[in-house]
Amino acid sequence: MKYISKTLDFHVDEPSVITMGKFDGLHRGHETLIEILKEKTSTDSLKSIVFTFDIPPRSEVTGVEAKVLTTNEEKHYIFEEAGVNYLIECPFTKDVMCMEPRTFVEWIVKNLNVKCIVVGKDFHFGHKRAGDYKLLQELSDELSYELIVLNKLQEDNRDISSTYIREEIAGGNIKKANHLLGYPYFVKGRVVHGRRIGRTIGIPTVNLVLPEEKLLPPFGVYATKILVKDKEYFGVTNVGRKPTIAGNNPVGVETYIIDFSQDVYDEIVTVMFIEFIRPEKKFDSIDDLKYQMSADINKTINYYRNVT
Repeated sequence: MKYISKTLDFHVDEPSVITMGKFDGLHRGHETLIEILKEKTSTDSLKSIVFTFDIPPRSEVTGVEAKVLTTNEEKHYIFEEAGVNYLIECPFTKDVMCMEPRTFVEWIVKNLNVKCIVVGKDFHFGHKRAGDYKLLQELSDELSYELIVLNKLQEDNRDISSTYIREEIAGGNIKKANHLLGYPYFVKGRVVHGRRIGRTIGIPTVNLVLPEEKLLPPFGVYATKILVKDKEYFGVTNVGRKPTIAGNNPVGVETYIIDFSQDVYDEIVTVMFIEFIRPEKKFDSIDDLKYQMSADINKTINYYRNVT
């Protein structure tokens, strides 16, 4: 997959099929979009493009901070796994934000040699989000592209959306969020040195420090799956500030990987959240913490025995 970012000077020479949106979390509602891209790539010999916007967490344009389901690095990983040919992250500058809808479509179609556009009915674009699928339909003959418009997928009489999933994660409903996503919610980051408390009590852990904009589930302990060097392991993960450990600890993700002894310092690791085990808790002593961690590990092992 070719990854284009941090520039407005993007071009694709080959005829292409494109889908556009924020894509904050590739969920079940997006699956059909991606399948159509793949189909057009196969049947019409078009290059598939996912066009999204690189909106920073504290945007210089809006001044609003927001937590995201999917960081830019994670989007790259998801779309590459999906077999997309091009991922374009368009900088969300003031000029782009204020671009008139028709101008935006002309710009995209010309620069990316677009022959087919695939969007959901709720897709809006251009200045004040004034453009919609109806405008795309009006322009399709003039600009010589096919338009495919998809209805929103629903769950419990509600559109599946990033907002819906974000609410479920923030509410601690990780299994429901995973169902809406169609895959386990995950974090992806580089392993850094922690304070090595786990190693001193015989339960070594790996620590990830994640971007501030990444939405984390509520503080607590989770049964997880860990992807290390393309191999999957079971794990137990704590999200939070490790209140038993003295000091001002930053929010982090700390994982004990079951039946694993490799040194993965500085490696990129993916942690997938499967099941909530218990809330984060401050213990009276390190010995009490060790006892509870051992219980969490046993509970997680039994959980996986029952579901696999």
